[in-house]
Amino acid sequence: MEKAEIIAALNDYIDAKELYDETVKEIARLQRRKGTVSQDSVKGSMQEFPYAAKNFHIAGIVYSPEDDSKLRQDEDILAERARTTGETRRKVEMYINRIPARMQRIIKYKLFECETWEDVAAKLGRKATGESVKKEYQRFMEQDK
Repeated sequence: MEKAEIIAALNDYIDAKELYDETVKEIARLQRRKGTVSQDSVKGSMQEFPYAAKNFHIAGIVYSPEDDSKLRQDEDILAERARTTGETRRKVEMYINRIPARMQRIIKYKLFECETWEDVAAKLGRKATGESVKKEYQRFMEQDK
């Protein structure tokens, strides 16, 4: 992944992370739906003499084979989405681990925690101002484009 792609992915990182979590939950929901068994009991009589009343217990799955096919397709689509968003997330995290610690903190506070530049500067300390941190971030993002 090139730096331009990483920068674009950085902006989408939060959404990719949330989308991945939502997709995993959706897959789990579909799998639970697949395992839903319906149970009931009915009254009937024996087929031969004496025709005594008897209760019969019946159980089965709620969905039809067509539904099963659709569920599998949905699971495949969601699994692909989870794989691609997870891959993007890992690439961004690997890139972040390779950049200087100060820039890691700036990216964390500004992009991931949505802090203002002044708040980022206050957290960084060392007499940093909002404008100086913003300029440092912009210079870092512009280098090696």
